[in-house]
Amino acid sequence: MDLIIRGARLLAGPPVDIGIANGKIVAIEANLSADAPEYRAEGHLACGGLVETHIHLDKSRIIDRCPPEDGRNANAVPRVAAVKPTFTEQDVYQRASATLENCIKHGTQRMRTHVELDGGVEMRSFDALEQLRRDYAWAIEIELCVFPQEGLTNNPRSDELLVQALKRGARVIGAAPNYDPDKSGQIHRIFDLAREYGADIDMHLDTGNSPADMDIYLVCELTRKYRLGGRVAVGHGCKYSTLPPADLRILATEIADAGVAVTVLPATDLYMMGRDQDHSVRRGVADANVLVENGVNCSISSNNILNPFTPLGDGNLIRIANMQANVCQIGEAHRLRECFSMLTDRSARLMNLPDYGIAIGNPADIVVFDATTPEQAIAEVKAPLVAFKHGVLTVTRPRAVLHRP
Repeated sequence: MDLIIRGARLLAGPPVDIGIANGKIVAIEANLSADAPEYRAEGHLACGGLVETHIHLDKSRIIDRCPPEDGRNANAVPRVAAVKPTFTEQDVYQRASATLENCIKHGTQRMRTHVELDGGVEMRSFDALEQLRRDYAWAIEIELCVFPQEGLTNNPRSDELLVQALKRGARVIGAAPNYDPDKSGQIHRIFDLAREYGADIDMHLDTGNSPADMDIYLVCELTRKYRLGGRVAVGHGCKYSTLPPADLRILATEIADAGVAVTVLPATDLYMMGRDQDHSVRRGVADANVLVENGVNCSISSNNILNPFTPLGDGNLIRIANMQANVCQIGEAHRLRECFSMLTDRSARLMNLPDYGIAIGNPADIVVFDATTPEQAIAEVKAPLVAFKHGVLTVTRPRAVLHRP
């Protein structure tokens, strides 16, 4: 063996030892009898690394160059659009790498980043993130989801660029129908492209302050029609937070039956929703726990970091899940544990990762947190102590020490 992680606590049961050879997990048992270099986890929680299913590396860290907000109107899309022509490959790479390194330090080892394609940026962001994906493969696996942020049916150049990216190997295609004059037309076109190129789908969907005119019904209909259950996800779902509990349960059943997954993005949705109010502002954050309890696969993710959609953030998924729990008033241990699953197992299922998790034969992608249970990690925003990618050490974080007089 090349490495043994001793005394790691998994989701259930007493601590175990994890044996690693040639980058893979080859043994999981108590008191593993073998000679190899060791890391002593001392009963701390170990998982297969956090999974970020929805982030925008290409437009992170631009808040300092965007025009300011106009009162209560965030104007996020036009403020980003105004500066996208200034993006260069080097600029995108430098900003994205700074954000990505924070994500890695906070325990993320798999990621789906959404990439805008339109005439304002052409393929510059895509090219930069492709290079980033290759350069950081030692610590994280990155998947690119290409999408048209500023419209598609009215924007033939975006359509051409999406096709180009798919031909170059993009595995996921997204959508932002709220910003298209023909919302259903964009959704249909994205499904057509996904089927033509064998791509999965991950859309920005149903942001808004009321349940009116939701697009999830069309997405579920097309998912069933084309038998794409398990390969379609939607992000945001702010409108779901405006539904009475009985109506939300009915919607959740339909989403679950279609095989559509939902990613909730609490930081951005808290920041962007309720802009029509100046007091008692609605939260706009879909209750992922209720969706899960009614059969929907859900993840919790960061979305935007340090840009007009979310001028805050540090790439810490544990903090994002803690925010979700606070907003949706999640306090029970088993529901906090489910929030942790929405950063790990459920996120991996959303991305169709067949080799995720601590199991014999899987890659030795392991993060050890300064916690003994998933619920403690979420409740107390516990940091990772160490991370291994394919059995190789990638992150260490010393624990803070009090120096008493």
